[in-house]
Amino acid sequence: MHDVIPFAVVVACAALAVLAATGSSHLSERTHIPTPAMFLVAASLLVDVFPDLGSLSIRADQRIATVALVLILFDGGMHIGLRRFRPVAGAVVWLGVAGTLVTAAALAFAAHTLFDFGWRPALLLGTALAPTDPAVVFSVLGRREIAGRTGTLLEGESGANDPVGIALMLSVLGSTGGGGGAVWHGAVEFGAQMAIGIAFGVLGGLGLRWLLQHLPMPNAALYPLRAVAFALLVYGACTVAHGSGFLAVLLAGILVGDTRAPYKREIERFSSAASSLAEIVAFTVLGLSIPLSVAFGGDSGWTGVGLAALLILVIRPVLLGVLLAPIRLRRGERAFVLWSGLKGAVPILLGTYVVTEGVAGAGRIYAVIFVVVLVSVAFQGGLLPTLARVWHVPMRVREPEPWALGMRFRDEPEGLHRFVVLQGSPADGTAVEDLPLGEDMWISMISRAGRLVHVRGDTVLRPGDDVLLLAPDSAAGGDLFRPR
Repeated sequence: MHDVIPFAVVVACAALAVLAATGSSHLSERTHIPTPAMFLVAASLLVDVFPDLGSLSIRADQRIATVALVLILFDGGMHIGLRRFRPVAGAVVWLGVAGTLVTAAALAFAAHTLFDFGWRPALLLGTALAPTDPAVVFSVLGRREIAGRTGTLLEGESGANDPVGIALMLSVLGSTGGGGGAVWHGAVEFGAQMAIGIAFGVLGGLGLRWLLQHLPMPNAALYPLRAVAFALLVYGACTVAHGSGFLAVLLAGILVGDTRAPYKREIERFSSAASSLAEIVAFTVLGLSIPLSVAFGGDSGWTGVGLAALLILVIRPVLLGVLLAPIRLRRGERAFVLWSGLKGAVPILLGTYVVTEGVAGAGRIYAVIFVVVLVSVAFQGGLLPTLARVWHVPMRVREPEPWALGMRFRDEPEGLHRFVVLQGSPADGTAVEDLPLGEDMWISMISRAGRLVHVRGDTVLRPGDDVLLLAPDSAAGGDLFRPR
């Protein structure tokens, strides 16, 4: 029984940390500093004062962060969904792969020529810092959601370049020697991981869709658990097969994102909550892995600040700007995408790979990565909301909607459709009685700005209205709500 009290203290402290995380969103909204970044700095400061807090091994930190990233990528994939992903798929793949490679190469060149890193350590450093973090971007924006292609492109790019960056890191670490042979070996390994990851992601996503739609569970609470467990299974199986488990999880999430299935809303809410908690845990654990004094000690601090400045002000705007040129975006949206390449937990996770492999100078590499991430979230993240206003990036404010009204059915509802009235659509500015709905179609419910609107014949629809339409599947009426 001697361990009961110390363990209770640990449980209480962990609960306080989670409560602080849930309440820190208000502070984040005021300061524009992402909540995860606050926990990263706080954890690093705490381990400076209480060194025993950093007693977890770097491999344990790595494993915790890996599980957290699986949950984050699966939830991110579900949030994107196949319907939103399809129009920007080419651009996402292009930026996710080509953008990661050119960013890693440019950072490696800068680290070697300007900061006295050997070529292999420089390449490892550049590879670790290439991926971006979508969760940090949207944490900074708070309740503001980026509309249209820009938001999907940012989410998709960040979701894609995480698996690409991790696969590239593993390929570089697995390459031995130098010259063309090492480059060829790394390229083959990288290509194999991508191909296997895509195969497992597609098969896993289709398999999960079938499970959700055809295999009922005895308890409603088991549906979200099954979905998350299946995502972890996809990661584990793909990784054992020497593929990119992270890419597989992202693709599986995208494939089930738009699936109509029992308890789908509960699955999405559970996954979102697990992803938010996973992000806080990952940043806290990674912050405990290095004291702030060590991160900024010696020349690591100035090196990290210098690389961060090059990355933010030169490398991403120039190189990614060239890659982004063929993609159709307004000038302000293009500038916003180029600025929004914030770093997060993935670069620090990749830094742990360098440490566990025993690479020469791994301590310095890890410290520099930590500093670059801090500068990115504090400087880039702090200016993000202001620049979004300056560049007139289209956004919508997601007001909290704490009340829900709904009905449950034993079988899948037939002919029930949900639409959002888009500006410029036939329904925009049209009264319900003037809509060409026909005898078999009628609007049953309208939600406007989070408030229920009474449906009458003279009720005029407005852009952004959430509409529930009852209609035969063959005549869903979706064209009424899309722009002409």
